[in-house]
Amino acid sequence: MSFDRERERRNDEVHADHKEALARGEKRVLRRTDTGDLHSYRADEIGFSPGRGQAQVRSWWGMGILSAVMGLLVLLSLVLLLSPVGRGEQPFWGALFLTALGGFGAWYLFSMARGEYRAKKLRTERRAPEPGAGHVPQ
Repeated sequence: MSFDRERERRNDEVHADHKEALARGEKRVLRRTDTGDLHSYRADEIGFSPGRGQAQVRSWWGMGILSAVMGLLVLLSLVLLLSPVGRGEQPFWGALFLTALGGFGAWYLFSMARGEYRAKKLRTERRAPEPGAGHVPQ
C-alpha cells in the first residue's frame, strides 16, 4: 500500500470539518467510506453499518429477511404451544420461550432494518457515500 498525499490531505480536511461540526453541537460520526476516505456522517445517516454492533448483514432488506425468519419462528412456536390442545392435552408451555425469543428477535431486527432503510434514504438524498467497515478513533 502506497502513501497517497492527496487522500491524506482530504482526510485531514474532513477531520477538521468534523471537529468544527462537533464544536457547533452537531451530532456527527467520523467513518471511513467503502473507498477508504474519511467522511463525517450526520447521526441520522448511520444505520446499523459495521462498527455499530458489528452487524454482518449490511442492507436493510437483509435485516428484513432475518426479521421475517424470526416471525416464522414465532408462528412455529405457537403451533408447538397449541398443538397438544387439539388432542385434549395441556399446552406445551416450553414453547413460550421460543415465542418470546422469536418475538423479541423479530422486533429488534425489524427496527434495525427500518433504521438502515431511513439512513440509506437520507444518504441517497444528501449524496453521502456508503459507510465502510471499522471505526475511526477520535
